[in-house]
Amino acid sequence: MNASATDEDRFAAFRHSAFKRYFWARFITSSAAQIVSVAVGWQLWEQTKNPLFLGLIGLVQFLPALLLVLVTGLASDRLGRRRVMAAATTLEMICAAAILTMAVTGNFSPILVLSALTVFGTARAFYTPASSSLVVNVVPKSDFANAIGWVTLTWQLASIVGPAAGGLLFGISGPVAYGVAAIMFAISTVLILTIPKPNQDMETDRTSWSMILGGFNYIWKEKVVLGAISLDMFAVLLGGAVALLPIYASDILNVGVVGLGLLRAAPAVGAVIMIAWLVAFPVRNHAGTILLLSVAGFGAATAVFGISTLAWVSIVALMFVGAFDMISVYIREILLQLWTPDRVRGRVNAVNAIFLGASNELGEFRAGTMATFWGAVFTVTAGGAAAVGVAALWKVIFPKMSQTRKLEAPDLDSGLGEG
Repeated sequence: MNASATDEDRFAAFRHSAFKRYFWARFITSSAAQIVSVAVGWQLWEQTKNPLFLGLIGLVQFLPALLLVLVTGLASDRLGRRRVMAAATTLEMICAAAILTMAVTGNFSPILVLSALTVFGTARAFYTPASSSLVVNVVPKSDFANAIGWVTLTWQLASIVGPAAGGLLFGISGPVAYGVAAIMFAISTVLILTIPKPNQDMETDRTSWSMILGGFNYIWKEKVVLGAISLDMFAVLLGGAVALLPIYASDILNVGVVGLGLLRAAPAVGAVIMIAWLVAFPVRNHAGTILLLSVAGFGAATAVFGISTLAWVSIVALMFVGAFDMISVYIREILLQLWTPDRVRGRVNAVNAIFLGASNELGEFRAGTMATFWGAVFTVTAGGAAAVGVAALWKVIFPKMSQTRKLEAPDLDSGLGEG
């Protein structure tokens, strides 16, 4: 294959105009969410000096996804994924504007901010399954694996741009950061609405418990998918350190709010480097083994970050955290999206959002609570070691997942990609 053909394959998804708009909408939305997260986390830490509030930021954003899991995915399957995405980003814009108002008027109290973030989490609960499910409707199946790589990249790029921008904007003032985020959510909403109405196999049957629980039933039945997403959930739940980065930036590494932005961006830098490699050289064999090794590497790098007192060592360690996590995300997303029937894809992604929320937002609450009693260094270091243990345990609990070699969908590859 010549170089031009290879380059064309790497950008295959961008041959479709609907995907281009979808890509930029997701990037802008994710960047705006990161700006809000960095700004709120820093401002609450400055005001309270209590790590519990940093944990609560994650908890209040996770609970809506958990409590509404039976309706968020069904909404995207019944009402249309593009429509649900646009409504969710509009609500996120309103929440950012509300936090902006609190900052401008001097009413930036923890209770009011956490209330706004609860509504923000509700919007994310509907946005996540709709946006994850829509990608398969805007590209042909032949370009889907390529699209997954680029969609995953949007989050990682946003995790570089968003935190860095959040730190710099907050350095100007809190209201500037929240105002820019609100404008970005508005732009994203417009982009989503300009995506041509996609072909979607809509759920039209009468609502029943079997229909509502379709996502849970599918994931429970498909042990390879269950193993992959639960592995990521427990590893990040135990090993996640994002919530405690304000403490490291302020009290351990002494790098300030701009340094906080760099720390938040470091995992994404590593992830972008890794996804660039994965887009050029996709995982074609030994997928299960690679998945387990990447999670173990994630835990080890987290432990190194936990004990580091040098800023450059911490940043490098976080880059490795992001790189290893990217491998896990890439493999899991291809398994989840390619192997799921379109009629239940929204519900399956809603359940997946619970796993992601448990690993991210609930993990932040876990970290904040532990740090309150045992300190940030012990919490992060022990969590990294626990993530390594999870990888070893999952090899035993889910042998079918660990033995999986290829990522093709079951209808394209006999069996479940093993052999």
